Amino acid sequence: MIPLALSAALLMFGAAPIKPDAAEWLEFRGPNGVGHYEGPAVPTAWGPDKNVAWKLPLPGAGWSSPILVRGKLILTTAVPIGSTEKPDYELRVVCVDAKTGKLDWNEQVFLEKASVSQPHKKNSHASPTPVSDGERLIVHFGHMGTAALDLAGKVLWKNDSYSYEPQHGNGGSPILAEGNVVFSCDGRDKQFVVAIDAKTGKEAWKTDRNMSGLLKFSFATAQLIEHDGKKMIVSAASDWCAGYDPKTGKEIWRVKYPKSGWSLITRPVYAHGLVFISSGYVNQHLLAIKPEGTGDITDKIVWSTSKFATNTPTPLIVGDELYMLADQGMLSCLDARTGTLHWASRIKGGAYSSSPILANGKIYITSETGVGLVIQPNKKELELLAENDMKEKTFATFLPDNGALYLRTESTLFKFAEKK
Repeated sequence: MIPLALSAALLMFGAAPIKPDAAEWLEFRGPNGVGHYEGPAVPTAWGPDKNVAWKLPLPGAGWSSPILVRGKLILTTAVPIGSTEKPDYELRVVCVDAKTGKLDWNEQVFLEKASVSQPHKKNSHASPTPVSDGERLIVHFGHMGTAALDLAGKVLWKNDSYSYEPQHGNGGSPILAEGNVVFSCDGRDKQFVVAIDAKTGKEAWKTDRNMSGLLKFSFATAQLIEHDGKKMIVSAASDWCAGYDPKTGKEIWRVKYPKSGWSLITRPVYAHGLVFISSGYVNQHLLAIKPEGTGDITDKIVWSTSKFATNTPTPLIVGDELYMLADQGMLSCLDARTGTLHWASRIKGGAYSSSPILANGKIYITSETGVGLVIQPNKKELELLAENDMKEKTFATFLPDNGALYLRTESTLFKFAEKK
């Protein structure tokens, strides 16, 4: 595959630009959420003691991926208070200098009582990835609330007014759209999508899901797209996916899954005029949807497949191909337009939860046990370029920047760079 220039990638993917500087990694999966990086080549070899530029032990625990804002790495964490079996947690924001690895500041924004909820064993009390407009940092802790900080760590506002009963803890990351912070609240008891003003923290709009399914909880991150000149927020929920007007929150369309699905985690992907989503647990399918029309547009499903469908890692588009990583470690390559399966192969590392990215024309993925693979995009067969083992649990997604690769493990934030 010929590496894609970033400008060409943004044109092809059609996602509405919402970043002040496309070179920065300001949200989950980077610029426009597509998981693409083009810049100085990042290492293909790394490990606990290999190509380590610096490493920093992190306080507490969390699975949010880092973002990069003006040379600063921002991530969230949950620090237990005391040594009881079910402690309270300080929900904190951590800022690290990307060049030196120095901890700049560590600010508490919320306090979670032990009685509130207990996350799934694969989840954490700090899983949503932050988002930034380049001036302020937005952090989200699901049912516990959302907050904005400036780059010096000063809390600008907090909003904890959206209460719901979480299932398995928090999950989906916030996005920015039309100057608002947008996220879904899909709990056991309530399901809605909300937008709050990024400058003030006040509600801009709130739209109920109006769901009728038995299992209604989900954790998916939304995606802002532009299709045929029309912007919309695509947000996947249990049993169906919907498109919303980013200015008003009005539901434009919805698509019912072929079979009931719940606990949605993957972020929607937009390419070639299609939205790609996973339908969640039990009867997981990957769906390719033409996001046009109004009301029920289930007939706009262009293709679907249940073979090797993912539950957790978000698919990756590389040119005309879609790479899908199933949680159990099956990597498949499909034609994005038709769904034709080119190949599928089991890869090393066991189970996978983090999402693959494309860096300098190569696919980077890491398993839950810390096995990292570098793969050359190739629609004929799996072409493995490198295998690396961190020997430590990780669920976070890579962050590439300026020739370096950043990775959060269970205990540590690493910067990898080729030795000069």
